[in-house]
Amino acid sequence: MEKIFKRLNNYFCGKWRLAVLDFKAGRWLIKPQFRSIPYLRAENANGRHILIQPLPEIQPFYLLVDDVDCSIVLSHHRYPNRTWKQGRMLVETSPGNYQVWIHSKRFLTLTEKRYWLRKLKSDPGADPNNRWGRCPGFRNRKDKYRDPQGLYPLSKLLWVDWKNKAVIPSGNVKSSPKHQKALSHQPHGGVCLNKYTSRKDYCRENDSVTDFSYALALARRGCSEEYIRYRILTERINWENHLGGKRKEDYLDRTVKKALLLVIKTKNHSR
Repeated sequence: MEKIFKRLNNYFCGKWRLAVLDFKAGRWLIKPQFRSIPYLRAENANGRHILIQPLPEIQPFYLLVDDVDCSIVLSHHRYPNRTWKQGRMLVETSPGNYQVWIHSKRFLTLTEKRYWLRKLKSDPGADPNNRWGRCPGFRNRKDKYRDPQGLYPLSKLLWVDWKNKAVIPSGNVKSSPKHQKALSHQPHGGVCLNKYTSRKDYCRENDSVTDFSYALALARRGCSEEYIRYRILTERINWENHLGGKRKEDYLDRTVKKALLLVIKTKNHSR
């Protein structure tokens, strides 16, 4: 299990997390440490699911193709010479069922992710927004996969490439003409800026006010919600007031949505 953790850590560039999922009690986060393995195994043995996910600040660079069969895996993720395409991580979640992670070389918006997941025949019910994957090395505890002997299948790590990244084309997302034009000019988030701007340009009396000012400035330039979240996450240094993944995500949701709503109200009022 330690070897699997090391490979996962390499693939997610040291920025990933685990979760224990109980369909009745909910989900709670676990740090990916070797000392957590016995606890995770015990929870898994008690019927709970063990999940993985890149941290929010790098999620725009990872795409999870969910619930595909062997034929789709071979046709979309492997070359005819039987070598795997770059940036892939392949997990067999149950016999004949697979999840494929793709590490993109560039930022992907949610709109782009949804487009490519349709092209790659991913489970249509598996939306990429805050998506979790199944952790290899633990058992898939869904009842439908239990065999006649009462055993559950082991999720297996079949392939991982952490040395390379996938080059995903831009400009193919079918959306409104306005959105299409924005993607063609600025694939990293679908926005057009007159000049580069950073969080440092909007420093105020505290981090919260700075974040909101920065989010407001990006929103006024037409940036998407996920792109604004990404910029704040990668440019803010001190997060001691929002420790923990859920607290940080809730804070970002409030800040970004408030900024976007204010911009929309201002535009409507000006009309």
